[in-house]
This record gives sequence, structure tokens and C-alpha cells, in this order.
Amino acid sequence: MAEKGKFQAIKGVRDILPPESALWNRVEQTAREVFGTFGFAEIRLPIFEPTELFARAIGQETDVVAKEMYTFVDRPEKLEEPETIGKYGDFITSIFRKYQSGEIPRNGYNEFALLEMSKSWDRFKSLEHGKPVSHEEFDNVTRMLVLRHSLQLGPEVSLRPEATASVVRAYTEHGMQILPGNAKLYYIGPMFRHERPQKGRYRQFYQIGAEVLGASDAPGIDAEVIEMLMRLFERLKLKGAILNINSIGDKNCRPAYVEKLRAELNKVREQLGADSQRRIETNPLRVLDSKLEHEQAIIEKLPRIAEHLCDACRAHYDEVKRQLGLRGIAYQENWRLVRGLDYYMRTTFEITAPGLGSQNAVCGGGRYDGLVELLGGQATTKGIGFAIGTDRLILSLQEAGEGAVQSGFDVYLAWFGPAAQVAAIGLARRLRDAGFVVELPAVEMKFGKSLGLADRLKARHAVIMGDDELAAGVVTVKRLSDGTQQKLSEAELFSYLRAD
Repeated sequence: MAEKGKFQAIKGVRDILPPESALWNRVEQTAREVFGTFGFAEIRLPIFEPTELFARAIGQETDVVAKEMYTFVDRPEKLEEPETIGKYGDFITSIFRKYQSGEIPRNGYNEFALLEMSKSWDRFKSLEHGKPVSHEEFDNVTRMLVLRHSLQLGPEVSLRPEATASVVRAYTEHGMQILPGNAKLYYIGPMFRHERPQKGRYRQFYQIGAEVLGASDAPGIDAEVIEMLMRLFERLKLKGAILNINSIGDKNCRPAYVEKLRAELNKVREQLGADSQRRIETNPLRVLDSKLEHEQAIIEKLPRIAEHLCDACRAHYDEVKRQLGLRGIAYQENWRLVRGLDYYMRTTFEITAPGLGSQNAVCGGGRYDGLVELLGGQATTKGIGFAIGTDRLILSLQEAGEGAVQSGFDVYLAWFGPAAQVAAIGLARRLRDAGFVVELPAVEMKFGKSLGLADRLKARHAVIMGDDELAAGVVTVKRLSDGTQQKLSEAELFSYLRAD
């Protein structure tokens, strides 16, 4: 038998326990309330999607897709295994049919494996029966069996590392482009990335995000999305939040800037770290994200995209800034705030907050007008959105002293005697219907023990019910913070609790 032992959470994930979970609920509920006032509605998305959706949306060459996604082959298609090697021919034929019909994924490896299995089968059929099997013939059969068990018989899926791609997929799949106006959607939930855990970063982490999808790319949409974010942070009393903005141009002006940036980076290649050297070829814009101290002085001298915007992008950016001004939103421009994928364009923004160390971003967003088309939707559909790192937002609130939430019970019902228990059950129901948080002991306890438990539970009031109270038609109410107590009727009790 396996040795008994304690189970622990896997590295990089954790339990969110009370009372901290109450803070999470408050943050998420505040987001729902604020987003609702801007006309956003919640969308609930699958935890996993086809791997190709994220590979196309995030970028095959990115670390997220190449190294960090939790990817697996879905439950294989059930196939009836042959009882003997001699019946493997029909089995291979049935697999070929499923492959051609698309029931089994049509990919390069499956095609290779099926062709090799067929060759092995043909060699097996050519054997002379009754003769001893050679090592070569045995290896041929073994190869056929190994190839069978290496077939990908179901689709490759991944736990979502982000949610924008899923929102766009849902928008297109359900024909939301025919709805009047823009689709304004928000989501709340867990994401998954296999990365090194650090402060505020986990392998199962949480995001609150929102997306606007529709035909318009008006700068006022960008400004309103940012305004909604800042209103949320104001409601949550997030101190020291700083809005950074930038424009990264579009397909008309950014390619020329990228080539100029690549040329300048090649001049200083030997002074850069290995990651930045690699990104010169794959994605030069990502070099601007570098946090390596020795690269900062080099990056500061690189050409800036603001100096290479086309007239249309410059006008759009100027209008975004004007719209932010109309809303009284303070910002600072950050020329290094970029997105490396081609479908991102024009507005990018990020909000930083104290208490998170050097990796101090609590929210990032931007315009992605090319993503819907990339994922099979209409080319005319524009998009902009953001994602808040909920874990990091919670941490920043706690560091700033804004993480406290009211906990404990409004009322602890201390009852003594069978008749008092019946009355206490009814009173507890009426108090809860009125919105009060009530603890009702399941068994009778001695007076001192009962009141001691009420104190340890941080109840604000102990309501005492015994034979004397029942006879007089009252309850004894004790305020546990100062020990004062009084006898009240039920109607008086409700008024007292609401006022206290």
C-alpha cells in the first residue's frame, strides 16, 4: 500500500483562504459594478481551447506559446484494437479512414506514422509463415506497434494563458458582429502559464479583463476603456496608480520603424544579452521590454516609434490624448511601451502600482485591430481591450493598507434549553433574511463557553436566548466590543442592529 502522507498544493499555485477571499470577492464585485455602468456584460469562457488558437493569436515564437502553455492531447478517439497482429491490416485501414474524414487530427506526424505503419504491415504480410522470426522482422512489428501508440488520436488543446483570443473566437463563432453597436464584454477567471513563480506571479493566476469589438476604431473608444479602468482603481482606492500610454503605429508605418530598429540593434549586438540578441531577428520590439540593467543605457539611445508614425496614426494618437484630457485623466507617455505582434496597432497602455517591486505593472492593454481577421473573423472588425493581473492588484492593495475587509458575524445566537433552540432557529432565519450574518450553534453550550466562542469568532453582538427571555418575550443583546447589554423585543433588535 502507498505510504500515507499529507498532500500539498503544487508549486506555483495556492489556496485563497478567508479572510483574503473576501477581498477577492470585493475586487471582482466592484469590477462588475463599474464595468456594468459602462455598458459591459460578462462573458464566461472555456478553461481550455485548441492550441492553435493561442499559437496564432499570441505568436508561435513567443515564450508563452513555445515554453509556458499547459498543452495536452485530448482524450483519444476510441478504436477497437485488433486481437492479433494478423488483423492489423483492417485496423490500419480504419485509422486511415478516420484520418481522411478528420475524425483523427490531420497533421504531419499522423500522416508520417500512418505511412510508416502501412510499410511495416506490408513487410509483415510478406513473411513466410512457419519460419522462425528474425530480429529484423521482430523489430518491424515492434515499430508498427510503437507507431500505433504514438498517433495523436484527439485534438491538441491548451489551458488558456490569456483570454483575449477566446473572446475573439466567441465573438466570431456566435456572430456577435450583427449585434447593434460595439460588443462590450468583460471576463473574470483563472489563466495558466508554466513560468517561474515569483512575487505576485503564479502558474495559475487570475485576470479581470474587458474587450470592445466592433466596426469603429474611434479614439474616444480607447479613452473610455482607459477611463473605465481608472474609475475601477479609484473605487478600489488603489494608491499611486500611474497610467502610461504610447502609440505603436500600424501596418503602414511600423514595419519601416522595425527595420530601422533592427539595424540599430545590430550595431550594438555584442553589448546585448542572449535574449535580446535572439529578438533582434525574431521580434526587435521586444528588446524595448528588457529589464536587464546593463541594456538600459543602450535602449535609451534607440530610435523611438513616435518619430516614425504616419499622419493617420499620429492624428489618432493625438486625439486619444485629447479625449483623455476631456475626461480629466492624467497620463505619462512611455515610448518603450510596445506590443510585438503584427495585429496590435496604435494605442497601447499600462498601469503601474506601488508595492510590486520592479515588475510593477498591474494592468496592460491596447488596440488589436488585426486580431479578428487573423482568427477567421471579418477584416473590418476592430478591437481594443485590457487585462488586469488580479493577483498583483490584490497584492498592491494589501501593501497600501487597503486590503482590509469587514469580517466576522453580526450576531452570535447563544441559546439555552430546547424551547430556546426552536425560537433561536426561527430568529436566525429572520435575521439572515434581513441580510445579517448569523452564527447559530448546533448544540447547547454552557454560558461562558458560548460567549467565549462568540468572542473568538469576532461576532459584533451576542444575542442571548434562554427560558427567562422567552417568558418575557425579549432577547438579551450584548455588544462584545465593550460588554454593554440590554433587553430588546425582536422589532427593537432589528432596529438596534441596523443602527449600531
